[in-house]
Amino acid sequence: MKPRDISDSKTNFWTLQPDALLKQLNTTAEGLKETEVAERRKQYGANSLESSGKKNDVLLFLGQFKSPITIILIIAAGLSYFLDDHVDALIIIIIVCFSSMLGFWQERSAGNAVAQLLAMVRIKATVLRDGKEKDIPVEEIVPGDIILLSAGDVIPADSLILESNELFVDEAAFTGETFPVEKEAAVLAADTALAKRTNSLFMGSHVVSGTAKGIVAGTGMNTEFGHVSLSLKNGSPETEFEHGIKRFGYFLMQITLIMVILIFGVNMFLHKPVLDSLLFTLAIAVGLTPQLLPAIITINLAQGASRMAQKKVIVKRLNSIENFGCIDILCSDKTGTLTEGNVTVNKGLDSDGNESTKVLVLAKVNSALQQGFKNPIDEAISRLDLKDYKEMQRLDEIPYDFIRKRLTLLVSNGTGPQLITKGAVNQIIDVCSQAENIDGKLVPIAEIAAKIEQTYEALSAKGYRTLGVAYKNWDSRGPIHKEDEKDMVFAGFVTLFDPPKPGMSETIKSLNKLGISLKVITGDNALIAKSMSEQVGMKDAIILTGSELRQMSDEAFRHRVLRTDIFAEVEPNQKERIILALKKAKKVVGYMGDGINDASALHAADVGISVNTAVDVAKEAADIVLLDQDLNVLIEGVKEGRRTFANTQKYIFMATSANFGNMFSMAGASMFLSFLPLLPKQILLTNLMTDIPSMAIATDNVDEEWTAKPRKWDIGFIKRFMLFFGILSSVFDYLTFGVLLFFFHAAEKEFQTGWFIESVVSATLIVMVVRTRKSFLQSKPGKYLLWATLAVAAFAIFLPLFPFASLLGFTALPLKFYFAMLGIVALYIFSAELVKQWFYKRFG
Repeated sequence: MKPRDISDSKTNFWTLQPDALLKQLNTTAEGLKETEVAERRKQYGANSLESSGKKNDVLLFLGQFKSPITIILIIAAGLSYFLDDHVDALIIIIIVCFSSMLGFWQERSAGNAVAQLLAMVRIKATVLRDGKEKDIPVEEIVPGDIILLSAGDVIPADSLILESNELFVDEAAFTGETFPVEKEAAVLAADTALAKRTNSLFMGSHVVSGTAKGIVAGTGMNTEFGHVSLSLKNGSPETEFEHGIKRFGYFLMQITLIMVILIFGVNMFLHKPVLDSLLFTLAIAVGLTPQLLPAIITINLAQGASRMAQKKVIVKRLNSIENFGCIDILCSDKTGTLTEGNVTVNKGLDSDGNESTKVLVLAKVNSALQQGFKNPIDEAISRLDLKDYKEMQRLDEIPYDFIRKRLTLLVSNGTGPQLITKGAVNQIIDVCSQAENIDGKLVPIAEIAAKIEQTYEALSAKGYRTLGVAYKNWDSRGPIHKEDEKDMVFAGFVTLFDPPKPGMSETIKSLNKLGISLKVITGDNALIAKSMSEQVGMKDAIILTGSELRQMSDEAFRHRVLRTDIFAEVEPNQKERIILALKKAKKVVGYMGDGINDASALHAADVGISVNTAVDVAKEAADIVLLDQDLNVLIEGVKEGRRTFANTQKYIFMATSANFGNMFSMAGASMFLSFLPLLPKQILLTNLMTDIPSMAIATDNVDEEWTAKPRKWDIGFIKRFMLFFGILSSVFDYLTFGVLLFFFHAAEKEFQTGWFIESVVSATLIVMVVRTRKSFLQSKPGKYLLWATLAVAAFAIFLPLFPFASLLGFTALPLKFYFAMLGIVALYIFSAELVKQWFYKRFG
């Protein structure tokens, strides 16, 4: 029996009893059988949004022709074909198609490369299949699946809760509510508002605390998240790099349109054939527009992402590479970043500060039996080998959350039920009325509160992470609730140590050399933070606590935020405030986080950075995922990001200066020649050949100056570069015109052939000059770029000698022309080198 497609049903799943939904979807509480999954996936499709899926190859290829100018050119070529100019029309169509095929191949290769990288950091979900727990990629979930959730999990699909335990979910993306929402199994009315559907879980939200078991009711676009994405019709916020590309594109289109109208008007005024003039003008428009710009930028970013992956940095969103290279402030937690992340238990101490095995036993019971999210602290405590430890029966649990900062278990210890609580010292003291002293006697906690505080501060000052442990006997076998955390007995402290990473002071210096300031954001108290900062070489660090931050106005905090090195005792919601304050101070901020409470800060940062071992919600929110939680890995990633941005800028410089120069050359030549300076097919061939070396730009070497500091998109700088080097290019085009007309007395074909050769050779060789701020003799190009440049230049020189050259309108030229042309090109390169040195001194 096929499961009923509830997407077409008038019955909303939150109105159903769990048994009714299980029956409707033809599944059981033990999950689907593997044999059923393939059929369901075929029926419902992948559990992903359409916008996130891979582009169809046919649509990707057709997308290469979406330029209106290209479409008009194809139509005009077709018209030329029907007017008996078959050869020229076919050549134009072949060149346009070949150029589009190159763009398609580049974008497809980039898409495949990115897909392979993303597969390395796929988000997975735990489901029941054939009654057994199994971790699968979220895309493979189908309606009827039974999902198991715990703290830190991203909810993979719209679901109905079957069971829950102190479940709190962050639904801010749907409801705008800042605080997590409590969820539990229930049956609700059909008209219940989304924000009040407490029995439902929605794709894209995440579990803050607690556990749950649910049945998947809707996947992919048939979810609330899918409906929101359809209604918004927009993706992630536009990065500065994307915005710059768009603005530059508009600028180039305006100039191209003006010049095209001018050139077509001049040709009509000079009574040149209408169709030839139209094809010529359209070919110029294609030649002046950097058609392969989107494809080359995409492949450049994709290859950069591939190189970053070799250095254990996975890029989830390609356009974040530019921002990654521009980071000038990095915010990070200390655990696992400044420290080893390998937590070890130091001692158990009673309330008087004496060593106590009992405290360690209580802590191990709490850590070993809890079923929520296990962090490194729980794992370290669970590994303790204690003679007095005895296995106990877990009866119930109140999971940890970031408001209570406690984890409570109800266990049976053989003599009766007992509550054991572990968490932040101050939050443990808040629920205690008594404390156990060195003699095992219970005293009012108020009598020794000052001593407890002194012990806690002394341990923190030595750099120890310190937890409090409490207990009390209980009179039932559950269930227990948060209200039961009161009148407990403070048993003592558990101290833990996470040593600093070797060489961390050198790593921080390396960050500073790259123009990146490190700011530590931690929930640990100020004493621990200060101790750790001194151990890693952050001398005289300025510390600001969460309580001080809470009392500051936004204006006051903006003045303080740049001078602060460490933010200690920070609450989860304050992390986002810190990030936003830094951004308002005109800084490009990277935030590195791996916890449940880091999601909002990761979203707020210019670049969200997480690690592959992070909780799902952190990995999902991040733009960059590190395969190794090490700042040295991040440093290499930043350098690679800057190299990628540098190579992208090189293409912009090359394409814009050459195109802008051709505008002046074409416009001027059209005015004084009685024939077309280049045939339409020759213009398109020029554009195609000069784009070929650009495809290798992603593999080019990058000067160290490019990676030494953050760099941003500067549209004004690019405009100036385009103007100066475009005019310089045009000057040598006119020099070529003069040589051809006055020294060689070139006729139409000789002129077109000569200018084609000079244009292609100069446009390809000038790449060696504009690719670097140094002298082109001092900066070594990448081997693929060098060979591609030389190969295209050589092909252009020998092209008129090939048998098919006449079909392209070319003819053989005398040998002395080549010497003249090489002299012009050499003079052009020498002049460009001089102009470049002056330009960077003046504007760089």
